[in-house]
Amino acid sequence: MHTLNSSKVEITTFFLIGIPGLEHVHIWISIPICLMYLVAILGNCTILFVIGTEPSLHAPMYYFLSMLAVSDLGLSLSSLPTMLRIFALNATGISPNACFAQEFFIHGFTDLESSVLLVMSFDRFLAICNPLRYSSILPSARVAKIGLAFLIKSILLVLPFPFTLKRLTYCRKSLLSHSYCRHQDVMKLACSDNTFNFFYGFFVVLCMMTDSVFIAVFYIFILKTVMGIGSYKERLKALNTCVSHMCAVLIFYVPIIALASMHRFGKLKSPLALILIADIFLLVPPLMNPIVYCVKTQQIREKVLGKFGLK
Repeated sequence: MHTLNSSKVEITTFFLIGIPGLEHVHIWISIPICLMYLVAILGNCTILFVIGTEPSLHAPMYYFLSMLAVSDLGLSLSSLPTMLRIFALNATGISPNACFAQEFFIHGFTDLESSVLLVMSFDRFLAICNPLRYSSILPSARVAKIGLAFLIKSILLVLPFPFTLKRLTYCRKSLLSHSYCRHQDVMKLACSDNTFNFFYGFFVVLCMMTDSVFIAVFYIFILKTVMGIGSYKERLKALNTCVSHMCAVLIFYVPIIALASMHRFGKLKSPLALILIADIFLLVPPLMNPIVYCVKTQQIREKVLGKFGLK
């Protein structure tokens, strides 16, 4: 730390937090966390490998699943360094620049995953509500352009975060409230004016919530179309194609909504609950999405089992 003037000392190291009250068992907690990261990384890499090497899976639905796997990998690899350092090595310190970089990647891949879930709901909407035009609306070239556009949008949307945070002055407080760097937490440590960061952070959250609203709208149209199908068996068959995506949406958005609700309603705010939900948000979606798609999507399941010689 170095002195700014006689009354302020600028913070040059932030300190992350594990699970309060359980510091003595952090080394044991690190074992399941390591296993979760390992399964998440292997699972998403398997999805990417199978889709990339199987010509029968070169279709819009599976291209979008590849994008989801990439965003999940990004989330896992972005949070992995600090989570393991805290729980396995009890090393909680992180430099401001490293913290800003981690925050950029975490928020960037979070927004990318939200966008991918949105376009996947549009894909299911087209497949069920307008199947005759599905191939013409989503050719492979257009799918690639959509993926690139979402990637650029996510980068540009969160790019101001590290630069605006770097302009702030940090003094007196250096303890963050999670096991990784989040924009909201870092911003609260500043002792200079952070009005722009507050409103821009709210704008980014609003963009993600807009994605969830459009996902809900697409599913309303899907349900309306499915309810119009005369055969009960055909209804179930149509809905079954959406089960994996609906699970991915719930796994991703439920922790976000829970965190937002707990921050909004002070009586429900528990520091330990906030930490656990924030950790679940980063650990569970990358872990569960490959499992859900392998279990519920027959084509993916058969190809994965085939790669390992299991039929």
